[in-house]
Amino acid sequence: MKGSLTIVCVFFIGVLLQFWVFGTGLIENETVNIFAKFLQNENLGYYTMLTLMFFVGVGMGCDTKALDALRHQSPIVMLVPIGTIVGTLLGSALITPLLNGVSLYDSLAVGSGFGYYSLSSITISQVKGAELGTIALVSNIMREILTLLLTPIFVKVFGKLAPIAAAGATSMDTTLPIISKFSGKEYAVLSIFHGIILTILVPIIVSFFVGL
Repeated sequence: MKGSLTIVCVFFIGVLLQFWVFGTGLIENETVNIFAKFLQNENLGYYTMLTLMFFVGVGMGCDTKALDALRHQSPIVMLVPIGTIVGTLLGSALITPLLNGVSLYDSLAVGSGFGYYSLSSITISQVKGAELGTIALVSNIMREILTLLLTPIFVKVFGKLAPIAAAGATSMDTTLPIISKFSGKEYAVLSIFHGIILTILVPIIVSFFVGL
């Protein structure tokens, strides 16, 4: 949760910096102006996304435990991430009428972040604009936070697989400890596997929906 709150704080610092310093001309300085133009470069988000994708790939490639967990899973466990994907997209579609000005495909793109707020929000912002990117950031952070807070209830009401599905892509890292604690350590490998699959699919599915 600490990491999520840090992301939110950095996001709002960026917003305030743009409006109060760069936007209003509060500080008139050549260096500041150059820095402001650099940050407003339309290609910056794209290159940031590519850099993030690179380090995600490196991180997954270096995580031998995660790769071993992926390698030794039986085909039947694929039903868990598939169920998460179907359930998330169905929920995103059903809630679309409540979102004023958000199309079905945009709603599906936001849901396709599966809790991976950094990558999904950058991808969506690059194609659809900052407003939808912000919605993706906040909604996917909330998915992680709610999983951390409500896992005991999820297990009690819906069963031990519920927090894994709720966690989405974060089931392999930030929400793994809480899942292991309440679902049981025997679900840890499945949780990691689930997170790996969704992490791989996030850029593919998000890119598909933002392109429609």
